Amino acid sequence: MDWDEPKAKSQSGHTIGEPLDKLSKDELESRMKSLEGEIARVKAELEQKKKHEAAAAELFTGKS
Repeated sequence: MDWDEPKAKSQSGHTIGEPLDKLSKDELESRMKSLEGEIARVKAELEQKKKHEAAAAELFTGKS
């Protein structure tokens, strides 16, 4: 995604920080599973970026 592309809209319908008191137990569990999946996806992307950064540092400085 380029800086000038519009950001994707949330497909889950969840908004961070919204009140949770009106949600049922099943809705809360579903939401939590969805967010856990998103956390795993973000962690994987972060790890790839760290590896890329380390490889670039090694290439240009000979150090990691």
